[in-house]
Amino acid sequence: MNDTYLECLAQLGAGAAHPGGPPLTRTMLSQEAISDATAILDAGCGTGRTSAYIAEQYGSRVTALDNHPVMLEKARQRLSQVPIPVMVSQGSMENLPFADASFDYVIAESVLAFTDTARTIPECCRVLKPGGVLLAVDMTLERPLADAVAKLVADFYGVSRLRTEQAWYSGFAAAGFKTIAIDTFDASYAADDADNMPDFLLSEDVDVSCFDMLAEHERLTKIFQDVLGYRIYRCAL
Repeated sequence: MNDTYLECLAQLGAGAAHPGGPPLTRTMLSQEAISDATAILDAGCGTGRTSAYIAEQYGSRVTALDNHPVMLEKARQRLSQVPIPVMVSQGSMENLPFADASFDYVIAESVLAFTDTARTIPECCRVLKPGGVLLAVDMTLERPLADAVAKLVADFYGVSRLRTEQAWYSGFAAAGFKTIAIDTFDASYAADDADNMPDFLLSEDVDVSCFDMLAEHERLTKIFQDVLGYRIYRCAL
């Protein structure tokens, strides 16, 4: 097995594993003017939980995209049960397989940090219609870390580097977004409500190292809870 954090998430079929989880997704989307006429790209859709929610809640024209074949197969399984058709597509965020100005919204939940943002953020701009919006939820440094520590964390998650809020802002602005709003989210919610929790669509014969990696993720989260946070970035053209 390719022993990486993202590979483990794929084998576990982790749905809505992004910071804030489903409550953040529901709150974030409720503040937007979304209808059955809205074209939405769920970029890095994983197992398709957010795509399913949007289709069922809003009846929107949703396209679910991921580059990992295991995640994509699990997304197809989930979305086949949704009464509103959802297009499922395999492709890279660095080279989105869609025409210019195809979508009203691009949603990227804990995705951009795992890509080459110098390419993916401009790609998000390209496929958005005039006035379109990128909704990105991503890990954000609350303050700089020592280089060696930052490298340790970045290497574990498989990201090129950890970014501060200002670094993210600069990247979005350089790509051409005209309005960039940054927000946080109160992640407190009813822990016993199944709708609020990540779910898992396990592959057969999941390697035990995946569970070890999840434990390491929890350990790092606790160690760096005051340093490694996240933000909601609403970027409009």
